[in-house]
Amino acid sequence: MTPPPVTLALSGAAGQIGYALLFRVASGEMFGPDTPVRVRMLEHPDALAAGAGVALELQDVASPLLVDVDVTADPRVAFDGADVAVLVGARPRTAGMERADLLSANAGIFGPQGAALNDVAGAGIQVLVVGNPANTNAMIAAAHAPDVPRERFTALTRLDHNRAVAQVALRAGVSPRDVTRVAVWGNHSPSQYPDLRHARVAGRAALDVVDRDWAEGAFIDSVAQRGRAIIAARGASSVASTATAVIQHSHLRRHGVPDGDWTSAGLVSDGSYGVPEGLVCSFPVTSVAGAWRVVPGLELDAFSRARIDASVAELVAERDAARALGHLDPVARSGARPA
Repeated sequence: MTPPPVTLALSGAAGQIGYALLFRVASGEMFGPDTPVRVRMLEHPDALAAGAGVALELQDVASPLLVDVDVTADPRVAFDGADVAVLVGARPRTAGMERADLLSANAGIFGPQGAALNDVAGAGIQVLVVGNPANTNAMIAAAHAPDVPRERFTALTRLDHNRAVAQVALRAGVSPRDVTRVAVWGNHSPSQYPDLRHARVAGRAALDVVDRDWAEGAFIDSVAQRGRAIIAARGASSVASTATAVIQHSHLRRHGVPDGDWTSAGLVSDGSYGVPEGLVCSFPVTSVAGAWRVVPGLELDAFSRARIDASVAELVAERDAARALGHLDPVARSGARPA
């Protein structure tokens, strides 16, 4: 029996990440090989023509899973009835722009998108924020959607997780499938903490396979700075690897993480591991009945605690800057959907 269609809303859909993502969505990689999908492409008015071209190409792949595809500049149209929203489009930081300027510019994007999701999205809407600063943009969007359970808002750190797994696999001379229980904590920024304390390599403790000095130094730096290294090498930011991470994040949430393993995702903190409630922070997570759950009970030594606290401090500073600019002011519930 064919499952009902999933409605995917994608902002920045005509950009490089959207272009790398959408054809794989149409092939069934994101939601499953038997799940039909409706695509709603949200673009800036100046990019509507490019979006229309992508829509034509999507039609030309003749995927039996693609129910239809629409392009719009109106978030209320794009998000109407959406089951999944992937928010890629964001203002990039340019020369001379202070972080507060970037937060203010993106609040003008993610605040209204959060409000539109609140009012018109499907009852089970799941939101994944990719546009940077992803953690704080997710927090701003969630703040403007008071009727949507806050656990439905996530920030993409599966890309950082994949980078960490790949580095361990290369170091240990194994397949990435042999590397499990890697965790990425904190912000999707250079302050993040890719953690091998609980990781396994072919069934062995990772720190018995790779040396501790590397795990506490060069490894962390290589993962945290990987985005910059890619920009330096190819003259542009990560595209295909980001699209892959989006697909994996959504697929694992929907279908579950393999037994004995976990992944990483930026969630609205409930206070777990001492992270202040309300911050969007990356944690090690599993999926239960289509919802992310923080892996409980992991022991944190002094090194890990210090690294996590440093990244959380950066998240607190971003939150405080967004709050000072009025982007996290309380929004009244509309009553449009149940809590």
